[in-house]
Amino acid sequence: MGNICELTILVPVYNEQGNIRRLEREFLSFIQTAGIGSKVLFINDGSTDNSPELIESVCAANESFHFIHLNGNHGLSTALKAGFDHCDTRLTGYIDADLQTSPSDFKELLRYIDSFDLVTGIRVNRKDSLIKKISSSIANSIRRSITHDGISDTGCPLKIIRTDMARRIPFFSGMHRFLPALVLLEGGSVKEVPVNHFPRMAEKSKYHLWNRIFGPAIALLAYYWMQHNYIRYQIIKKG
Repeated sequence: MGNICELTILVPVYNEQGNIRRLEREFLSFIQTAGIGSKVLFINDGSTDNSPELIESVCAANESFHFIHLNGNHGLSTALKAGFDHCDTRLTGYIDADLQTSPSDFKELLRYIDSFDLVTGIRVNRKDSLIKKISSSIANSIRRSITHDGISDTGCPLKIIRTDMARRIPFFSGMHRFLPALVLLEGGSVKEVPVNHFPRMAEKSKYHLWNRIFGPAIALLAYYWMQHNYIRYQIIKKG
């Protein structure tokens, strides 16, 4: 591929051994048809199954695949922060390792990224359990009432952000749930785009009632404080 690499897709991984080879196949297909030079960065967040070995095998066989291993299970926000810190391309994408969203839909998000700082998916016809849908709906409603970000599906794990913006926004535990709101807080722009959603085919979800409702509520308090104490300034002249 002769294209200059412009997009790095972050894939946080925690005990997803059953999905690694599927990720390899789907990303190879995406990279070949993306229309933009792209690569993949696996962030192994302290997996205790065979995910690390499978990731290293995939990366050894494909020059567009790379990895970093974290020293333990730190959570999704930390994994994303590590990914942003190690990204050297103009754009950074993010997708969950469970493949309930498809790498091919990054092409839809790429259509808008030149006009926005963050383009995020909206999951159409979600293939989740009723409890998962209800808890997600409650969490989204509470979040919107505080952040006023106007985002209908902040939990969609398919996003593209300008890397310079990703490095400017503040990071804290749970910040992945507020990525659009944090971009807006920094003065950036956000676009939502419908994307496909699929049932989980391998491994088990790492989320439950606590980290879908109560965990985000704690992070929401952190965002609320930040929203009212955030420092912004512009230099209009200097000598």
